[in-house]
Amino acid sequence: MIGRLRFRLSKHFGAKNVLDDFALEVRGGEFVTFLGPSGCGKSTALNLLAGLLAPSAGEIWLDDQRLDPLPPERRGFGMVFQNYALFPHLSVFDNVAFGLDVRRVSRAEVDERVRRMLALVKLEGFEARYPAQLSGGQQQRVAIARALVIEPRVLLLDEPLSNLDAKLRLEMRAEIKRLHQGLGLTSIYVTHDQAEALSLSDRIVVMREGRVMQVGAPADIHDRPRNLFVADFVGYRNVIPLTVTARGADDRVTAEGAGLALSGRCEAAAGAAVLAAVRPEDLRLTDDARGPSVARGTVRLVEYQGREYDVEVALESGVVLKARLPTAPKVGSVVALALDSARVVLLPPEGAA
Repeated sequence: MIGRLRFRLSKHFGAKNVLDDFALEVRGGEFVTFLGPSGCGKSTALNLLAGLLAPSAGEIWLDDQRLDPLPPERRGFGMVFQNYALFPHLSVFDNVAFGLDVRRVSRAEVDERVRRMLALVKLEGFEARYPAQLSGGQQQRVAIARALVIEPRVLLLDEPLSNLDAKLRLEMRAEIKRLHQGLGLTSIYVTHDQAEALSLSDRIVVMREGRVMQVGAPADIHDRPRNLFVADFVGYRNVIPLTVTARGADDRVTAEGAGLALSGRCEAAAGAAVLAAVRPEDLRLTDDARGPSVARGTVRLVEYQGREYDVEVALESGVVLKARLPTAPKVGSVVALALDSARVVLLPPEGAA
């Protein structure tokens, strides 16, 4: 089993800090995803690990071996790029064999390992084709096979699905997970797609402007975001300003505002401002408009999304709630939306965390 990969890295270009003291430990066999918007530093972090960029400060260790002084080819990492980076003048076989040829592996072993890897990614019979003769999904499989054939100590994947259509993304996402689990790989994956991160990862690192905002298991990131940035990034589209009115046991508080009274866990003191974050799918229509966790408002927009409808409801307080509902209320009608306190996350205001 691969041992611990641990690092602490910073990177700046001139006066701009792209990565600020980014520290993490990755266990052997773990699938870790760097998740965040474009420009947050996630691809820079991956390139530093791969040795394609030099850090401004920091170290990279795999067990007791320090890797950051080593060139990329001596780190033993495999990398799958966003644009696949296949050699157009080389056949599928020669593309996959490239890393082995650089390492001067014997021709007999090259032949055996390349054919075994092409079988693993379901590309038997494609050995003589060239990248231009392949679909996007097939090119990606070649890129994965090329990264895996060197038997990497760590597999690095930089947004490998972003150039594929939606159906193929789902298929290849499952394929990457199958390969990771079947081969016992240690994998670090970069994406801006929360669905990819949630489905693939053992742990997710949410990043913003070169800083780590939260690290946790997918369920922790999805259900228990620690700040407004993470909540917004993983789908909490409703943010309601409230004020803490009472504190109870186990950090439970009651917060009121916008005609609502919601309870939840929060460290804020009585009188402090908090934000209630709610997913659209956690709102439901109700006929009982009297409860403290029921919001009344006027429907101002309805969008059909297949089996469900995205609905915007403007409250009298001026807050606009976005709901995902199974039926479509009429635009201009007054409706009551129930909020389940168990599904509401109370957060400090932006900048107060």
